[in-house]
Amino acid sequence: MSRKQLKNLKSKIQNPKSAGGFTLLELIITLVVLSILVMGTIPLTQNAVRRQKELRLRENLRTLRNAIDEFHRDTVGACPQGALITGNQAILGGNITADPRSRVVIDDCKIFDTENLDRYPPSLEILAEGVRVKARGLNVQLSGAFDDKNATEQNDTTEHNKVYLREIPVDPMTGEKDWVLRSSFQTADAGSWDEINVFDVRSSSDNEALNGEKYSDW
Repeated sequence: MSRKQLKNLKSKIQNPKSAGGFTLLELIITLVVLSILVMGTIPLTQNAVRRQKELRLRENLRTLRNAIDEFHRDTVGACPQGALITGNQAILGGNITADPRSRVVIDDCKIFDTENLDRYPPSLEILAEGVRVKARGLNVQLSGAFDDKNATEQNDTTEHNKVYLREIPVDPMTGEKDWVLRSSFQTADAGSWDEINVFDVRSSSDNEALNGEKYSDW
């Protein structure tokens, strides 16, 4: 080894930085900067996950409420009290007519008790289990619900089981199917469900959303 090579080696040993290494201070500063960056991204990640849960909650609430409303539309003419005609040909008197979106009428009177006068579903489970229905009679169908069918098909009395929900969705905020229920005879701030019918559903979570509202108020 020449004298010049020995001199260069001695210089690298005495000054490690010149050999391409890092000092302890530089390593500490780098770790601190990386820690700050990581800590800054954690809230962003958490908010993104929370926002996805909020979107699923809104979607599940919309699905449940649409199913409740659809069930209620199909009860118009179902086992009406005091009606002259019942079952498949049932129609109420006065100006009360079936919604054009309703193509069937519920034909299972046993699911309604004397307290459920508004004919909303008696439970969430029945929306997933299904109820017995029949096609609406000709007098109701003339409103346009069955314009694409002939008279024989319109007066078909075949019974079917209609399911309004594939399954009861989970509340993404709790991870359970623990929805808070309210009947049509209760106010929005009612403490507990009176078990008469299911008029509305809400999340059982009292946590605040990203917009400052409570999930239970959605």
